[in-house]
Parts: sequence; structure tokens; C-alpha cells
Amino acid sequence: SFYEELLSHGILKPLTAPVEGMVVREGSCNYVAPQGISSVVKYYLEQSGADVSYEQHVTHISLRDGRWEVSRKAGPPEQFDVVILTMPIPQILQLQGDIASIINESQKQQLESVSYSSRYAVGLFYEAGTGLAVPWAAQYITDNPCIRFISIDNKKRNIESPEIGPSVVVHTTVTFGSEHLDSDPAEVQQIILSHLQRVVPSLPKPSSIKCQKWRYSQVTRAVPNCPGQMILHTQPLLICGGDGFTRSNFDGCIESAMSLAEAVKPHL
Repeated sequence: SFYEELLSHGILKPLTAPVEGMVVREGSCNYVAPQGISSVVKYYLEQSGADVSYEQHVTHISLRDGRWEVSRKAGPPEQFDVVILTMPIPQILQLQGDIASIINESQKQQLESVSYSSRYAVGLFYEAGTGLAVPWAAQYITDNPCIRFISIDNKKRNIESPEIGPSVVVHTTVTFGSEHLDSDPAEVQQIILSHLQRVVPSLPKPSSIKCQKWRYSQVTRAVPNCPGQMILHTQPLLICGGDGFTRSNFDGCIESAMSLAEAVKPHL
């Protein structure tokens, strides 16, 4: 039903563009978000009617008079009846305040057992009308120590138009990501671009480049038995979920969201 709804609104479309080297599992179906994966999140936030605040860096969570007091890097603390945490699990464990002593030893062990891969992504952006003489929309690379995946993004999303310039997205291998996790981003960008030049020598010079580090890219080991969520405190409710409790794909995220919703319902 989630897929049907997103498809009916044009937020997802079946992937029709050629992707070289993709492993297709029997019975699976691949989709693309023409306006980017963030459009899926924005759609659900809009449906919820919630008042959303962005770029609030949470630092402390503490109990105050039967409610949760949440402190952030900038601005005064705020109080809430229910707190749901869905950031990467290592960031949950870094939170300060009462939460640090509320997480019991067994839960802490389970949360600490979760691991993530790390990687870099580089975006190359071109002026409208630039031609990229590449026969595929995306390609998995198996014989390069740095690059794992290259996508001509507008082609992959099937939104080629004369008004919008093409863009190329490059994902590094997990090994390269972990080896260069704390390296200078400018140096890392240069290494990736030099490998890209060798893999796709025909690419023209882009008008702009963005290099992004994903410290927590994909879950390689989830919370044991993939429960979907974990209640850290019942009254008031403090609960955590996300792909660290299932797996790093859209189905995993939906599973965790459903599990969270069921656990939160009695507290509303």
C-alpha cells in the first residue's frame, strides 16, 4: 500500500533506465524517486500535518517533572511527552543527560553491537545543454578500489530536459570510505575525481562539485533479531527506531515505522 500510494502521486516511478552490473533479485522490483529520495520524506511529513523544525542538533535528553527535556546546541531546551529517536544508533549512544543512565546494560550491549558502513558520495553538476556521452544511466563498478557506483542522475530518474543540466553521482566503495573516514575532504574529493577520470574519461569538466561524507551509510549489522524499535523508558515514553533496528532499504524503514507507530499509539 505504501508503494501504491507513492506511485499514484508520482513520488516513486518504476526504474526503467539501464543500470549496468545491478544484481536483480527474483521477484523484486526497483523504483526511482524522480525528485530525489527526500521527496518521499517530505510527502509523509506533509501528510502528517506536523510542525517540523529542521537543523536542531539534539545534545541532551533528561527527565523533568514527568516529561522529557530535550536540549540542543542552539536555543533553549524544550519539553515533550513522548520522544522518538531515529538517528543512527551511535548518535543515540552519544546523547548526554539522563538518557545515558536510562539505557539499561542489556539494551546498551544490543545497541553497541550495531555496525554501519561508511562511504563518500560526490555530485558533479553541469550547465543545461551539456552532453554526457555515456550509454548507461547508472553502473556498478567492480574493479576499482575507490568507486563502486556511478549514476547519470537525471537519466536514472528519467527527467532529462533541456532546462535542467545533467548531474553525475559517484559512490565510493565501503573499504575506501572506512580508510579515508577522517581524511581531509578536499583531498578525498581529488582522489575520487582522479579515479572517475580513469573510469569515465569522456566526462566534461563540471560547473560545480559537492563531496559528501556518510559516516553512517548503510547498516551492516542491525540490532539482534531486528525488532523494529526499542523502548528505553515507558512513562514518559522514550523510544528509538530506524533502519538500525531492521535493514537499510525502504522496506526496512517502513517496517520500523509501523513498529514504532504501534508502540507509540497507547501513549497518545
